[in-house]
Amino acid sequence: METAMVLDFPLVISFLALLATFDQARQQRVHNQKSVKPLPQIDLMDRDGLLFVHVQNNGVGPMTVDKLTFSKNGGKSHRIQDCLDIAPERYHHVEVTDTNKKVIIPGGFLLVFSEQLDPSDNQEMIALFRQQLSAVHLQVEGRDIYDNKISIEKSLAWFARHSKNG
Repeated sequence: METAMVLDFPLVISFLALLATFDQARQQRVHNQKSVKPLPQIDLMDRDGLLFVHVQNNGVGPMTVDKLTFSKNGGKSHRIQDCLDIAPERYHHVEVTDTNKKVIIPGGFLLVFSEQLDPSDNQEMIALFRQQLSAVHLQVEGRDIYDNKISIEKSLAWFARHSKNG
């Protein structure tokens, strides 16, 4: 009986070592995924005639942007120009399609919309952009390098703050 226990003891130790190895590999995989995770944020700017909508990557890994969805009055589009009643030639914008996906590196950003106007003689145009943008809601869908899905969204109603305050 003692001989059987002595023979089984190395087998039990080997099995426990194998379990510990598998657990360590799992923990390492989780750590690796977290160490290259993107942290996207939708940033808005409206200062001195500069208006923009950026998707900023504040994480430590790249983010692939698969889709931008703009919503306005119940309608949805993958192009911001479909939600603005302003000629698309008047502003900078980007489209993300199945064949034109974008990658945002850590610390980088994707310019979704931008316009720079001289505030001294374009107040009416700036007000029009603010009014148009404030009615839009943006959803960004993407993934990290491990193919984990990432989705963020934000209302652009912040652009209306000037018209409310006078």
